[in-house]
Amino acid sequence: MRRIIASSPASRQELAAATGLSLATVATLVGELLDLGMVTEVGFEDSAGGRPRKLVAVNASGGALIGVDIAETYVRAELFDLALSVVARAEDEVRPGERRPERLTAQVAAAVGSVAARAGVAEDDVLGVGVSVPGQVDRDGGVAEYAPNWDWHDVPLRDLLAEHIARPLHLDNPLRACAVAELWFGAARGREDAVVVNLGTGVGAGLVLGGAVHRGVSNSAGEWGHTTLVLDGRACHCGNRGCVETYVGALGIMRNLRELAPDSPLLHPGDQTATVDALARGVAVGDPVAAQVVRDTARHLGAAVAGLVNVLNPEVVVLSSWVAAALGEPLLTEVREAVARHALRRPLAATEIVLSPIPTDPVCLGAATFALEGALTPAGRRPVPRAGRTV
Repeated sequence: MRRIIASSPASRQELAAATGLSLATVATLVGELLDLGMVTEVGFEDSAGGRPRKLVAVNASGGALIGVDIAETYVRAELFDLALSVVARAEDEVRPGERRPERLTAQVAAAVGSVAARAGVAEDDVLGVGVSVPGQVDRDGGVAEYAPNWDWHDVPLRDLLAEHIARPLHLDNPLRACAVAELWFGAARGREDAVVVNLGTGVGAGLVLGGAVHRGVSNSAGEWGHTTLVLDGRACHCGNRGCVETYVGALGIMRNLRELAPDSPLLHPGDQTATVDALARGVAVGDPVAAQVVRDTARHLGAAVAGLVNVLNPEVVVLSSWVAAALGEPLLTEVREAVARHALRRPLAATEIVLSPIPTDPVCLGAATFALEGALTPAGRRPVPRAGRTV
């Protein structure tokens, strides 16, 4: 399905060549997708000296997928067609003190219902809802095991959501969501080994190894934001000190600014988004304080990314999520220079460092692909939530 989305329309012969599967296997799988209404036949292409080949394409109207990004400061839902194009969006602010599981569950349910209503999509047409939640996630059990920024421990989030949402639910974290989004549609497409650095309130690294998302034995791979960057450094929500996140996450960037210029008008206490946006505007107009904060942030980020380059030897490192999108090219330029100072020459020479090219929220997109993967999983192998009351 991923290959059909990427190269629609395509012949069965092209799909066999692209996937390495036999033509007979591809024909069987395409037949199943046709029966499900996920793809459709759209005509023929000429073949040299043989019969014309039938072409198949995504049936964009064959169903809907919803991806939800639960972040520390917002809940965002996007509804996609089967070609994974955005049809509708909804967003709500997560206010300090309103991060209890029951409150966030209600916000997610409201956002899911809102995007379905805006798109005019019936409940039965939603094939699944993918939900990304920060921290460590048991994706099979549907449990948010540990979210340090919220002090969540073993929250049965899928069960809580299933009380409101009647469609199949698929839970994971933003590291995996961003990695899947880049693998399907972004800078990791066609790559075997990639690292997707997620820069938001929290920080982590989604890993693509051997052309597939690497989850680790307990679905905890990529918690790079909680590796030690500075011995005896800043206190972190996880209980450690000197974690990468405390220097390059949104709250760490605010602290960088506060330590450099405590009275700066760029600083918006209690508002991460406003502060990062103000820094981005400041850099654009040549504000020396803003430029120094981005430089200091990139210095720490570059040292941490260099470790990933040395250890994993990836083809590409992608800077993703909202902080990277806001600070953009100025951050990228400084990070590239900092990585060059710290990484070993040979692995660095094989690695590109780029900004995510995905124009929409990569977490929502990745979460929607979880729902698509779930819809393609045999019914006996996927968990079924309890019946709910709304979409």
